[in-house]
Amino acid sequence: MDTAMTAIEMTGRIDEHQQLLLDGPLPMSGPMRVKVIVLYPLEDEEDESQWLHAAAHNPAFDFLNDPAEDIYALTDGEPFRDEV
Repeated sequence: MDTAMTAIEMTGRIDEHQQLLLDGPLPMSGPMRVKVIVLYPLEDEEDESQWLHAAAHNPAFDFLNDPAEDIYALTDGEPFRDEV
C-alpha cells in the first residue's frame, strides 16, 4: 500500500562533504523518514540574468525601439482596485 505524501519547497546548499544543509528549519516535527528530491542547475546552463541580458540585446527586438511602437502611455486605462 502506498503512503500518501505531501511536499514542501525549501532552499539549501551542498557543502564540501556532500551534505545537504537547509536554509531554515523544516515546518514539521520529527523524527520521521522523508524522501528528498534535489534539483540543481546544470553546469552549462545560463542563469536568468544572462538570459535576460541576451534577450534585451537581441537584434530581433530592435523594432521595439521604433517610436511608432509606443502606442500606450502611463495615463491609459484606469487603476484596478481589488475590493475583497
